Amino acid sequence: MKGIIYYYSGSGNTKLACQYIVKKIKNIEIDIFNIVKDGIPNLEKYNLVGFATFADFFGPPYLVQTFIENLPQQKDKLAFVFNTYGGMSGKTLKIFDKWVTAKGFKIIAYHSLHTPENYPPMIAKGRSNKQAPSKKEMNEFNNFISDLDRLLILLKKGKEIPKKKIKIGLLDSLIPTFSRTKARKDMGEKYVDEQLCTECGKCEKICPYEAIKLSPSPTFNMNKCYGCWACYNHCPDKAIYTKKYRGIGHYPEPHKQLKEKLKV
Repeated sequence: MKGIIYYYSGSGNTKLACQYIVKKIKNIEIDIFNIVKDGIPNLEKYNLVGFATFADFFGPPYLVQTFIENLPQQKDKLAFVFNTYGGMSGKTLKIFDKWVTAKGFKIIAYHSLHTPENYPPMIAKGRSNKQAPSKKEMNEFNNFISDLDRLLILLKKGKEIPKKKIKIGLLDSLIPTFSRTKARKDMGEKYVDEQLCTECGKCEKICPYEAIKLSPSPTFNMNKCYGCWACYNHCPDKAIYTKKYRGIGHYPEPHKQLKEKLKV
């Protein structure tokens, strides 16, 4: 059997977790697919489809929504949804369920994994959660993978796999999701310290919304920007800044503690 995980990872936490799933699962061979770079693949050869992202203002990022909308309509193709989160997951899985189900996928498993915070304003305030996930959270993550593996055994035997009803905690269910215009406003205007900028072009390449152009220094199109902080986090010279944040709170890659916990 073959599977695929579509993922969107801003700082690498989600990608690392997806790689962990691929290495730990035994009863299916899984490809991982970056939705920002890899286009739209042919789904016909896959028995299982995973959708993975990070909680972005307590819901899935807009980029994920547009990707799912562009997928061909399915008829009960088996799927699972997964997200990472720094502070709270919010309604990410519930919204994921709505989008994926509308495309004709049947969700058979789901999980949210607590990871270190990658949102610069939260890190700057000392809320980095460097030790996440806890031992309990890692056990729950491993149980999710094991449960998914057991379902795949049933699938190999030709058994019918029931749809999983997604349940989230009370507090997560009470948190409202926010529009991307709020995220953009929360980040504010972006600026470039030309004394630090080397015009390397990394910000332009890494922006998932194509909101940055070099001419020769970076210029920002606020109409395209969705406030994801990728340019700020990944600038190798910390030359990009906002009115509130400059040279602090960066998260260019997963913490070494997380890398160690998700190493197989």
